[in-house]
Amino acid sequence: MTTDAPSLSGNQKRKMRAASRLYAVQALFQMEHSDQDVDSVYREFLDHRFGAEVDDELEMIDGDVDLFRLVLDRAVDRQRPIDQMTDRALVAKWPIARIDPTLRALFRAAGAELMGEETPPRVVITEYVELAGSFFPEGKEASFVNAVLDHMAREARPEAF
Repeated sequence: MTTDAPSLSGNQKRKMRAASRLYAVQALFQMEHSDQDVDSVYREFLDHRFGAEVDDELEMIDGDVDLFRLVLDRAVDRQRPIDQMTDRALVAKWPIARIDPTLRALFRAAGAELMGEETPPRVVITEYVELAGSFFPEGKEASFVNAVLDHMAREARPEAF
């Protein structure tokens, strides 16, 4: 007798992908502020974040491991072109090196997805704008992120517009 793993609903898959994007932004932030390389951060997140119990009432959602790894690897491998694309989307007085490190990690993760063909650009923009709203609940940053990501998406994938 074989037991198959239960199939995931579309909503569960979407939540896992959203969690992976959150974890990717956190991992990129952590890498920038520590001496850890991508492989050690990847292992740490899989071992201690994906599905981890934070306290008696809160459990972290499992993420899409493949998306998490893809975003991390591409963000690291293509960091220079992603940062250059981000710089072109920012106002000249605010190069990527001067922006908030959380936003920098978010732009790198989103840029990594925009440089691939796996996810439609409008979905990438929507997902990362929602993430910005969770990191910065005041709301100003979300509209800023929307504008920057729209510019980046049009540069990276003009055929989608």
